[in-house]
Amino acid sequence: MERVRVGCYPGTFNPPTVAHLAIAEAAVRQAGLDRLDLVLSTVALGKERLAMPPVEDRCAVLADVARARPWLGVVVTDARLIVDAAADYDVVVMGADKWAQVLDPDWYGSVAARDEGLDRLPRVLVAPRAGCPLDLAGRDAEVLAVAGDVAEVSATAVRSGEGRAQAWLLPEARAWARRARGWPGWLDAPPA
Repeated sequence: MERVRVGCYPGTFNPPTVAHLAIAEAAVRQAGLDRLDLVLSTVALGKERLAMPPVEDRCAVLADVARARPWLGVVVTDARLIVDAAADYDVVVMGADKWAQVLDPDWYGSVAARDEGLDRLPRVLVAPRAGCPLDLAGRDAEVLAVAGDVAEVSATAVRSGEGRAQAWLLPEARAWARRARGWPGWLDAPPA
């Protein structure tokens, strides 16, 4: 029997966008994954003060997204560092902004602790992000092949209510926002 290959894609998914889904689909193809888990941290590193829907609500939205995609899973973890969240996975997927965070020794307390964490990472796929240089820093990481326009998509822009960004909201997130009546930026999204 063949071993099941599973990847993780850590993030806040606030809200889940067309880019999150395109990156997930590209990672499954490029890495030959059987499943990709969207991984939510109970307290996202560097976003402790960001007002956002609770993890339980974001998890419910992601469950709606995954329901029609049998290859997609949703996991909640207490791990805050991506190197910890990726433990026991075959692949970890992230955007260039998160990769820069993974490489920053300040999050670990020392260069040695950062290097030890990087040594524990599984295969790394990094998606380009607009405005964020993609520096693989001589590390064992690969550029994830995604459509160029995906790099422009921003959940922050969706939350802020930016006009063009409203089209980036996944239909499942738009439906959840209408039911929840209380997630700024998500409620302004026009029907798909």
